[in-house]
Amino acid sequence: MTAPGRDPASPEPTPLLWRVARGEAAAFSECVARYGGLVWSLARRFSPREAEDAVQEIFLDLWKSAARFDPAVASDTTFVAMIARRRLIDRRRRLGRRPDVPGVATVPVVVSSDPGPERGAEASLAAREVEKLAPEQRQVLLMATCQGLSHDEIAQVTGLPLGTVKSHLRRGLLQIRASLCGVLEEEEPT
Repeated sequence: MTAPGRDPASPEPTPLLWRVARGEAAAFSECVARYGGLVWSLARRFSPREAEDAVQEIFLDLWKSAARFDPAVASDTTFVAMIARRRLIDRRRRLGRRPDVPGVATVPVVVSSDPGPERGAEASLAAREVEKLAPEQRQVLLMATCQGLSHDEIAQVTGLPLGTVKSHLRRGLLQIRASLCGVLEEEEPT
């Protein structure tokens, strides 16, 4: 079937998802640009706190399953939305089954009374900022800093993908640093 206004003798353009399946880097970039808004909005609706990680998982799965796309069955937008919806449902189920790690969320943040008043104040500020993190992010951060677990070990214990563990650690540390820098700059005399 040819598109309206096209010469029937000219070949049909290759669908974007088939180009993605063939491994064309430009096609994948175009796919992300074209469907990123759709996938992001679905991810935000399903899991607002983990939308970024969900979007990454969805596009990875889309890249793996692009060869299954059949334009005779559904449009490319429908195919992308279907893949996204399935992955988001799987993700929600997986997160719902995740076992609670005993004692991890209750790791105390110890502030020593020996250091000078400046260090004690900074440690108290840091402890308060850790408490402001999302529970899963705080859990990962405490497992890494207080228990000394590696990224791989945290991923195994929590059931989170390794990339998510690394993202939680980085974002948590950046958030704490930004908060501490802002508070400490406000306190400095000018």
